[in-house]
Amino acid sequence: MGSESIDCNNGSTVHPSALIFDSGVGAISIARELRRLLPGLTLHFGIDNGFYPYGDKGEAELRPRIVDTACAMMTHTGADILVIGCNTASTLALPPLRERLPQPVVGVVPAVKPAASTSRSGTIALIATEGTVNRKYTRELIREFANGCQVINVPAPELVPLAEAKLRGETLSASDLSPVISRIFDAPGGDHIDIAVLACTHFPLLRTELERWAPRPIQWLDSGAAIARRVDWCLQQLGVSAGGKAQPGLLLTSAEDPDAVVRGAFNEFALRAVQVSG
Repeated sequence: MGSESIDCNNGSTVHPSALIFDSGVGAISIARELRRLLPGLTLHFGIDNGFYPYGDKGEAELRPRIVDTACAMMTHTGADILVIGCNTASTLALPPLRERLPQPVVGVVPAVKPAASTSRSGTIALIATEGTVNRKYTRELIREFANGCQVINVPAPELVPLAEAKLRGETLSASDLSPVISRIFDAPGGDHIDIAVLACTHFPLLRTELERWAPRPIQWLDSGAAIARRVDWCLQQLGVSAGGKAQPGLLLTSAEDPDAVVRGAFNEFALRAVQVSG
C-alpha cells in the first residue's frame, strides 16, 4: 500500500488520524512517541479540562464522564483510533468505550511487566498518582505481572502540575522534585531500585529532571513506545497507512481555555482549537 489510503467511494485521499484523550497535557508524552514512529498519522487531542484532574475524583463519576466525553470527541474528529492517554481513564473506561465505539481503543497500562522482566535487582518503583497507586486494577497488575519483584509504590501527585508548569516554560529546580526523589530512594528497599515505572503520562515529560536529580542512575520506564507500536498494529489491521504527511489536527477541550493555558502547552503541534461539550 502507498503512503495514503484512498476512499473508494469518492476517490478522495484519506489521511489516517488518532484522537489522544486525557484530562490534561500528559497526552503529549504519548503523542511524541506516535509522531516518532508514525510521522504521517494526523493527531487530534481531546482534553477534558472541564473535569481536570481525574486523579482526585471517584470512579462512579469518572467512568460515565470519560466515556461520554471521549465518544463525543471521536464523533467530532472522525478519528480512526482512540488512544486513552491517561492511566486513570484507561483503568476505568476501556471496556465501556470499546462497547460504544466501532473504532479501536488503545489504553495505557503501567509498564510493570517489562520493568519486572528487565530488573536485575528484583526491586522496582511504581510512580503514579494517588488514584492509580491505590486502585484495585494496579494491585492486580502487580500481582499478575511483577514476577516476584518487590514493587515500591510511590504516590507522586505533585509531578502532574510540575509537568504542566514545565510545558508552560517555567524552570524547575531540584527542590521541586526532592519530595518525590526522597519517596523513591529513601523508602525501605529504595537502595535496591534499578527501574522506576512512570505510571502517569505526565511523568515522562519530567524524565530529564528525574534523571538529573536522582542520587544514582536508574532506568525510567514508561508505556509511550509500546502504545505507539500498538497504534501502528491497529492501523495495519484497518488497512490504512500512516506513511504520508500528517495533516493539522484539532485540539478539543470540554471547557473554556482561559488565557490559552491548554493551547499553549500544545504549541509544538499544528492544531486548531475547538470546544466540544461531552
